[in-house]
Amino acid sequence: MATEHKPKPLPFVANFAAGAIAGVSEILTFYPLGELDIIKTRMQLETGKSKHGLVGTFQSIVKEEGVGRLYRGLVPPLLLEAPKRAVKFAANDFWGKTFMDYAGESKMTQNISILTGCTAGATESFVVVPFELVKIKLQDKMSTFKGPMDVVKQVIRKEGLLGLYAGMESTFWRHVYWNGGYFGCIFQVRVLLPKAETQQAQLMNNFISGSIGGFAGTLLNTPLDVVKSRIQGSTKIPGVKPKYNWTYPALLTIFREEGAGALYKGFVPKVLRLAPGGGVLLLVVEFTLGVFRKALGPPYV
Repeated sequence: MATEHKPKPLPFVANFAAGAIAGVSEILTFYPLGELDIIKTRMQLETGKSKHGLVGTFQSIVKEEGVGRLYRGLVPPLLLEAPKRAVKFAANDFWGKTFMDYAGESKMTQNISILTGCTAGATESFVVVPFELVKIKLQDKMSTFKGPMDVVKQVIRKEGLLGLYAGMESTFWRHVYWNGGYFGCIFQVRVLLPKAETQQAQLMNNFISGSIGGFAGTLLNTPLDVVKSRIQGSTKIPGVKPKYNWTYPALLTIFREEGAGALYKGFVPKVLRLAPGGGVLLLVVEFTLGVFRKALGPPYV
């Protein structure tokens, strides 16, 4: 009786490269929607009852600060996108193999996919914090920084090198929740979708799975993102305890003072970017890994 051939898992570097390529592809695809990021940040930094929605915030920025302001703070995330996505997918692959070996499973399960995603998100968070801090500082309406390097210089001068990691804890939780929701949802959606008979159908399944995963991840992590923006957007005053410092106490503070809706400020512009973005990421990653498998040949195919 013939045994079923099981392709050998691709090496770490292949998953890292696929993630980087996917990150660049996502940038090129959604760069025209870059203004959604500053709109999201402005909505999250606004305390009290929201005065503007997505459209109102957009109009306010253009009217008061000019069109160019919509793209302020985009350089840090653009520089970060490729390494961030590379770390995300490489870490997800590494932790997936690790947890399956530990659990004695030969195939991915729903629980392991969620755990793997959360762990990959935790790994990714250590890479993104300084870039996120610079972005938030630049996108704040009250910002007087000249550019990314000015933010870095002033933060280091005032708070030391570790000042660039302000908001590390909230960023950690933001990425844990998003990636857990993203990869966990992808696993379940793939189970429910009809089996793809062609490459085009497989690409569409990946896009659908990734988009739904991106929506789920955003739904789960937006409250953490609001807290992260508040923490990184605040200015530290010597001798004064920050209003927003640690994630879960800050969540309670916002809920108590502004209501549950405040925890989802910026959700609409965020999900408009990250839901289809999640679809493009998965589509490109899986396509690229397929190209690598064919190029490397047996035992990877």
